Amino acid sequence: MSVRIFKKPNLENPVMIAGWPGIGNIGIIAVHTLREILKAEEFAEIEPWDFFYPRKMDIKNGELLNMEFPDNKFYFKSVQKRDIMFFIGDEQPAEGRVPYAEGRKAYQIANLVLDVAVRFGCRRVYTSGAAVSAVHHTAKPRVLAVPNKKELIPEIKGYPNTILMSAIEGREGQGSITGLNGLLLGMARNRGLEGICLMGEIPLYLQGLPIPYPKASRSVLEVLCNFLGIKIGMRPMDLVVERSEKEIENIYGNLPPEVKRQIEKLKDVPLLKQAEPVPITEEDKKKILEDIDKFFKKDLRED
Repeated sequence: MSVRIFKKPNLENPVMIAGWPGIGNIGIIAVHTLREILKAEEFAEIEPWDFFYPRKMDIKNGELLNMEFPDNKFYFKSVQKRDIMFFIGDEQPAEGRVPYAEGRKAYQIANLVLDVAVRFGCRRVYTSGAAVSAVHHTAKPRVLAVPNKKELIPEIKGYPNTILMSAIEGREGQGSITGLNGLLLGMARNRGLEGICLMGEIPLYLQGLPIPYPKASRSVLEVLCNFLGIKIGMRPMDLVVERSEKEIENIYGNLPPEVKRQIEKLKDVPLLKQAEPVPITEEDKKKILEDIDKFFKKDLRED
């Protein structure tokens, strides 16, 4: 169980941005897009043997020639006097039947990520994922933020299109962040590092579909660029969002009318607690999810 470092970059007070697959792949799309646009250079990787099963094995004439594992790599880039480290994992180490990291392997891989961060002088870590919300897919996704130190709250309030998760109606300062996004945030705090999790909103009725939601990734990307003080061309991301929206509209157009009527109520749901009555109840949310589930199970049976 180790990190293989094949290049030692000279970094000054870098920030680390980490991403893994998750709901809608919101976080990893944002982080991967930024890394690609900045052309960040690979410099290290976590060896996979203790964390993952091979995805593919090459066998020839009965002999095992090669095994292909999920990548978990580190990258670096200096941009406008700001040093940035990226960690991108193709997969979260899961134990048991849960899809997201938990247990011994999760703690081990999170510690390895933070070991590299500390070794190269990093004092702040960003993670990114999804925030399942009662919003409509035509709305611009907001970014819900959770810091691991209260001193970061004033800074976060200055981020564009961003709100603290604790400010949302009904949460009363409570919430959960599944997998490595939340674990890394807490472990960074224990090691004296600042940490902020940025979560792009995804409509609750899309959370279980096996499709990405880059519209929320774009919102996260905007916040990261604002913090880093850099400007990037968003046209490639916009094209991805346009294709995704066409796919979602196609799915939406085939839903039963009664399901669509429930979903249309989400256009009027306020994100923050306000004086106006909320047009959708918890029972409504539950029914939407049940109806969506029945609809797709029916499609699978017919196929």
